[in-house]
Amino acid sequence: MKVLVIDGQGGGMGKQLVSQIKTTIPGVEVVAVGTNSLATQAMLKAGADAVATGENALIVNCRKADVIIGPVGIVIADALLGEISPAMATAVAQSNAKRILIPTNLCDNYIAGIHESTVSELIADGIRKLQSFL
Repeated sequence: MKVLVIDGQGGGMGKQLVSQIKTTIPGVEVVAVGTNSLATQAMLKAGADAVATGENALIVNCRKADVIIGPVGIVIADALLGEISPAMATAVAQSNAKRILIPTNLCDNYIAGIHESTVSELIADGIRKLQSFL
């Protein structure tokens, strides 16, 4: 099972996701792709098995993943302060992988129905969903 974690900006959410996946689901392969080197480095330090940076790496790894997990902005062109290109959003959306999107009301994208939850609570819910997929 290959899980692709995608994050941008400072990589804080991706770092937490990688760490939680590695500690709660032993044996799963975690590949992390950052939209920038800072995000990639954070996910590497959190224990990702492999890391890469940038648009092409994201597109290629979306084709190889069984599950993709990251902030909801990874399917919205120009999200994450412009770090998600239209090609990146399309690659995530068109992937055959199951997608677990962590909802956040940031970068001018607001998701109705989101209750005020901490990022840690949202990540815990995402990890529970990942476990149900496995």
